[in-house]
Amino acid sequence: MIPYTELRADRQRCVALTGLTPAEFDLLLPAFAQRCERLYPVDRTADGRPRQRFPGGGRTGALHQPEQQLLCLLVYLKTYPLQVVMAELFGLSRPRVNYWLRRLLPILRDALDDLGALPERDPRAFGRTGGPRRRLSDGTERRRQRPKNPEKQAAHDSGRKKAHTDKNVVVADAGSQRIEYLSPTYQGRVADKAIADREGITYPPGTILDKDSGFQGYEPAVAKTYQAKKKAARRRADGGAEAHQPQARPHPGAGGARAVGRQALPHCQGCAAEHRR
Repeated sequence: MIPYTELRADRQRCVALTGLTPAEFDLLLPAFAQRCERLYPVDRTADGRPRQRFPGGGRTGALHQPEQQLLCLLVYLKTYPLQVVMAELFGLSRPRVNYWLRRLLPILRDALDDLGALPERDPRAFGRTGGPRRRLSDGTERRRQRPKNPEKQAAHDSGRKKAHTDKNVVVADAGSQRIEYLSPTYQGRVADKAIADREGITYPPGTILDKDSGFQGYEPAVAKTYQAKKKAARRRADGGAEAHQPQARPHPGAGGARAVGRQALPHCQGCAAEHRR
């Protein structure tokens, strides 16, 4: 089992497993504990019925403390292991891992909302938040299980990543790197620009927006937009594209040749000949 007190003393390990530093973990913990008490009062059972015994009676569970509950949830969200692995890490059975994840995920969402850490989900309301800053717009994809329906397979086929994915468009603050807006989830085949156009995102006044190549032609009502340009391929004299290939260095010896028996072969053929010997 991974104890919170031990993990808190190792900053590098804490970031690797949870994605948060110990200071950030301690900042989130009080809001998480308050939401736990509000949603599941100590004088009532998990089903909401009055408790027959005093709080703390009965067998002590592996995740009876809020810090262990938060740690378990963050490890799952950061590393996304199988539930059988989570059971081994935290001393639970596989059904209890599923129970705790379903119970704690809404609590974490509400705790982040209390801290003001959740991104805006309303594209119209986003224009009324924040001030004139430099922002980044990009599309994010996450893998999903391959659908069995052929039509759904084609809809979720990412194409470039050769995988079936779900996609969102995010807008981040370039300075703090905080995600300020998160779009609804779309199928992986939908283009980034199509999502942005369909949502009609309004940006705060004075926004300077940086875009990638997936937003070609997307020009929202902002102060200025910047877009990276792809490097054009060099053209040959006959009109075809010239592929850039690094020149091989000659092997030290007789002008890049290697002697095999009495015959001098080019370096690449000489290497192959020596491997066959």
